[in-house]
Amino acid sequence: MAAVVLFGLLVLFIAVGVPIAIALGMSSMAVIFMYGTSTLLFQARSIVTAINSYPLLSVPLFILAGDLMYTGGLSKRIIAFTDSLVGSLKASLAHVTILASTFFAAISGSAPATVAAIGTNMIPEMEKRGYPKKYSTAITAVSGMIGVMIPPSIPFIVYGISAEQSVSVLFIAGIIPGLLFAIGYMITAYILYKKSGFNVRSEQFKLPKLIRTFKDAFWALLAPVIVLGGIYGGIFSPTEAAAIAVFYALVVGLFIYKDMDYKDVFKTFMKSSLTAGTVLVLVAFASTFGRLLTLQQVPVKLANFLINVSDSPIIVLLIINAFLLFVGMFMETIASIIILTPILLPVVSKIGVDPILFGVILTVNLAIGFCTPPLGVNLFVASGISGLSIEEISKSILPYFIVMIILLLLITYVPAISLILPNILVGYY
Repeated sequence: MAAVVLFGLLVLFIAVGVPIAIALGMSSMAVIFMYGTSTLLFQARSIVTAINSYPLLSVPLFILAGDLMYTGGLSKRIIAFTDSLVGSLKASLAHVTILASTFFAAISGSAPATVAAIGTNMIPEMEKRGYPKKYSTAITAVSGMIGVMIPPSIPFIVYGISAEQSVSVLFIAGIIPGLLFAIGYMITAYILYKKSGFNVRSEQFKLPKLIRTFKDAFWALLAPVIVLGGIYGGIFSPTEAAAIAVFYALVVGLFIYKDMDYKDVFKTFMKSSLTAGTVLVLVAFASTFGRLLTLQQVPVKLANFLINVSDSPIIVLLIINAFLLFVGMFMETIASIIILTPILLPVVSKIGVDPILFGVILTVNLAIGFCTPPLGVNLFVASGISGLSIEEISKSILPYFIVMIILLLLITYVPAISLILPNILVGYY
């Protein structure tokens, strides 16, 4: 009964407009008072324990690094380089958008940040060259979700902490799924380009231009090499990599590219602090919520229920995927991971699903939520850049949504897609 009241109060608070983080804390406190399941000291200890985490420190640092790299001009140089690389192909700027988003994803770890950084440059440029605004806005919105699959990924960090799994291994596991989504989007963008009948001028490939833009973008392209190479090479941990990324972004933006000054740095720190603060408050209050669910044996009861429905891993995973897609439409990704990991991980563990694989499945499901209304954060960011309505963008992304579902099912039922690289690189499996 206490678990029903806990969820009921959470839904009620969110429905009346209470921020999710505060709703989590208030519903937990109310259940503690009503049922005496614990004391308020339990909530205080949960909050302190949740925040007192070394891996969690990487979240605000990666958020800051992504913002600094955008302000410091790294994203526009990545775009210029990818344009010179694939600008001669059909649907060239669509491919540029996807590739640039993939590169930037290896810096920011955030889907909305990727949409903002790439979309601000690419949507106006695509419109200038004759691409329909709906086409360019849709490809920018869906490309942004690659930001939470290609490492470093903030959702992977949060899942790793919640599930007590290696963040480094999760990063490696996300590489192939992220690249598959990039390839799937490029193929879809090309097919839509051919079917639409519009003919847009493509830039002729010129080797001197490629060399020039590569030289200009060298320091931007070096960022993911330093961050990810250091992590996978065992030189530093993900948290240390995040700190190095911040320092690198400051040096490159201020002294090499000189695209930002100290006033820009201050504004960026303020913006990142607000974003990071929101995430950390979510983590803090969700810890008590998760522990109360565990005390009420909700994960065990849910596991037994799903196994009674079917003992087939295929059916159970299909149900979980449908549930996660639904949740992703209405709930913020970080909050969903924190709340659902302690509930669903015991369920999938009972049917033999690897926890690293489940981390990828969970993240991909919720990443699709970035592109589906009513929450659809990527849609809102892209809408703000292009001026199109959410409804118009939502219709335009439907072909990409089909690709998302196909790739989600592949990742779910072909574990090797996610686990082969961890096996090769760190002998995980």
